[in-house]
Amino acid sequence: MKQIKIGTCIPGPEAEQWLTLLKDKGFETFSINFHMSLEGTNLDRLAETAEKILKGSGASVSTIGCYCNPVQHPEQRRMLEQVIRKAEKFGATHVSTFAGALEGCCVEEAFPEFGRVFRELADMAQEKGIRLGIENCPMGGTWERASCNIGFHPKAWEAMFEEVTNENFGLEWEPAHQIMQLAEPVAQLKKWAGKIVHVHGKDASADWDCVRQNGVLGAVPFACHRLPGFGDTDWRQIISILHAQGYEDDICIEGYHDPVYCGEWEMTGQLHALRYLKWCRGGEFIPSPWWQEKSEEGM
Repeated sequence: MKQIKIGTCIPGPEAEQWLTLLKDKGFETFSINFHMSLEGTNLDRLAETAEKILKGSGASVSTIGCYCNPVQHPEQRRMLEQVIRKAEKFGATHVSTFAGALEGCCVEEAFPEFGRVFRELADMAQEKGIRLGIENCPMGGTWERASCNIGFHPKAWEAMFEEVTNENFGLEWEPAHQIMQLAEPVAQLKKWAGKIVHVHGKDASADWDCVRQNGVLGAVPFACHRLPGFGDTDWRQIISILHAQGYEDDICIEGYHDPVYCGEWEMTGQLHALRYLKWCRGGEFIPSPWWQEKSEEGM
């Protein structure tokens, strides 16, 4: 079993600057993320630059995120296809995205078109040796009126995995999006860990007094995103469940959402989250000497 690595997410258009600043901070992997547009980024050039920056650092780019709506918008699908084709140039093994939607319509209305689009995308990714993950973010949508991503609820996941059966297709999961729906992440993970291909390190805190007084229909915020170590989730359980299910990839911290550790405190919070997650996984991997002896005796 391989150690789960701890990394962080950085914005694609500023990736060169961020990689330079963060390569020696202790992050083991990076996810380079784009939202709805590549903003003129030349992926070939960025891949070459990233390789030069990270050379000798021990860190790598594991994931390219391209969060868009490929079901409804053909130009966004073409962008996602480009990212899938170019991901290997970064050394990345994962591409993350949204499941798309028919915006403003019920989630279920998008299932047939989702299946048609993502069967082709998953096949393309499989040919490239890439695992394709759907982030579990509602993007402000609901079941009745989806935004740009239907892949935020287990009921949708069941339909998604009936439509697309490729082994390289799964979830990019994070606890925060479940807490914001008042779902219990650990209970959910126990059921769905086998479908997770990538993990975002973002947590959340729910204010249950606020829920009891005001409900959850939006007039008063009842939960907020937090960095790992400051939220409600026990990441020791999360990592233990992932290990038990054979997960050997990484957890990339998704910052820039914490209402306390933000602005000039952003990096303080991210580095605390990095140390915390490394502690939750058991620190650094130290092979047991007696296990090595046992293995040699069995040869």
